[in-house]
Amino acid sequence: MFVSESMYELGSKRSAIRELFEYGKMRAAVVGPENVYDFSLGNPTVPAPECVNETIRELTQKLDSISLHGYTSAQGDLETRKAISDYLNNTYETHFNPDNFYMTMGAAASLSIAFKALTTCSEDEIIAVAPFFPEYRVFVEAAGAKFGVVAPDTEHFQIDFGQLENMLNKNTKAVIINSPNNPSGAVYSEQTIIKLSELLKKKSEEFGTHIFIITDEPYREIVYDGVTVPYVTKYYDDTIVCYSYSKSLSLPGERIGFILVPDEAYESKKLYAAVCGAGRALGYVCAPSLFQKVIAKCVGQTGDVNLYKKNRDLLYDGLTELGYECFKPDGAFYMFVKALEPDAEKFCEKAKEEDLLLVSATDFGCPGYVRISYCVDEDMIKRSFKAFKALKEKY
Repeated sequence: MFVSESMYELGSKRSAIRELFEYGKMRAAVVGPENVYDFSLGNPTVPAPECVNETIRELTQKLDSISLHGYTSAQGDLETRKAISDYLNNTYETHFNPDNFYMTMGAAASLSIAFKALTTCSEDEIIAVAPFFPEYRVFVEAAGAKFGVVAPDTEHFQIDFGQLENMLNKNTKAVIINSPNNPSGAVYSEQTIIKLSELLKKKSEEFGTHIFIITDEPYREIVYDGVTVPYVTKYYDDTIVCYSYSKSLSLPGERIGFILVPDEAYESKKLYAAVCGAGRALGYVCAPSLFQKVIAKCVGQTGDVNLYKKNRDLLYDGLTELGYECFKPDGAFYMFVKALEPDAEKFCEKAKEEDLLLVSATDFGCPGYVRISYCVDEDMIKRSFKAFKALKEKY
């Protein structure tokens, strides 16, 4: 074959989520958009905070073209990295500096770079805790490492530590965590983070290695009811933070985020250089210049999280009243619902008969569940209950 077989497989079909989204657009053209209940995509519907639009207007009026659209330093604009470090230090009582940060094209680039920076050979393994974002597998395998999965704790959606401990070995380079979690909406408690840190310290000493935590945090600010998200670097030195502003600032299409390598990490300067090298090798140098400047002015702002909370409560109350078994999320904008039969794919196909578009969680490492993305119009949620009722009646 004249092209990469693995790349052909990835490119010749969309992800299941994207396939469902495209199917929804097709059905909307047939039956009308008001009759399709599309809960497939995690595309923020809360408007970006006004600071974003104000800053864009200000920058385009005040700066010349080169200043506005020219290259920044490969690792990112110094003013932007300083603004981020100052904000995190003031918010979480940390002590970062601009040289701990590498600006990226969103969380996907951050994760790909982190995996590439840590992978030294084909025996290296990076472990994810299910449920997990399916692209983790793609990014890890593309970096040349093996992908391991800890099966989900479907009672609390924290971490099954017994299973994780059994999986850890001398080839384990990192454990990926995602809190608030896509797809469950669970937030890892401080107790969970402490227990994870203690386990990885113990196993690193046992193997004579350094097992990193890679914490994927695009939903950090989207939490409800006073829930807090522990800042992992304060609990575990060998941590790499991958962050995106796609969700907090409602900027998914602008592809802007960062990697954070704290000074406390093992051989942090060498690790940071490897991050820079991986960014170079993958072509992820100089993140979008305009939006680096926007971040410098808007760091710490968020969209109106209360709108997501309102949708969460509306959906949770409506579905539980209909008899569905739901996990009530503390963060992000996804709800995990138990399918009404063991095969979640078949359940989702039956849902499509009602023009109800739900994502099977099998690819998320959690068979028997579906993900419902509630970053949608409130009125669509209300209209969808008749479809959920019809679906329930099929069982």
